[in-house]
Amino acid sequence: MHVNFLFYNFFFPKVIMSGLQQGVALLISTFHKYSGKEGDKFTLSKGELKDLLNNELGDVLGKSNDKAALDKIFKDLDANADGVVDFQEYVTLVACITMLCNEFFSKK
Repeated sequence: MHVNFLFYNFFFPKVIMSGLQQGVALLISTFHKYSGKEGDKFTLSKGELKDLLNNELGDVLGKSNDKAALDKIFKDLDANADGVVDFQEYVTLVACITMLCNEFFSKK
């Protein structure tokens, strides 16, 4: 778990978070689990994004070492073309994946 989530639970141990609140906390902690290993702690480098995608979404997206595919995903996510993926760009990815999963499971 990420430090912020632990901090929250330490200072507010009797607060029971709803499922959605837990999801938000998990979304944040997952980003920070990978960000900052190669640079700015508030962004994901291409290598950090690859690790996040393979480790956290590999079962959904398929684990890949395809450099061209990773380059395309990274370029598409990096909306401001600053060479890193910030939290807002990461949330956009998660939202798109969530929408696709919802559509898939709604059709069954």
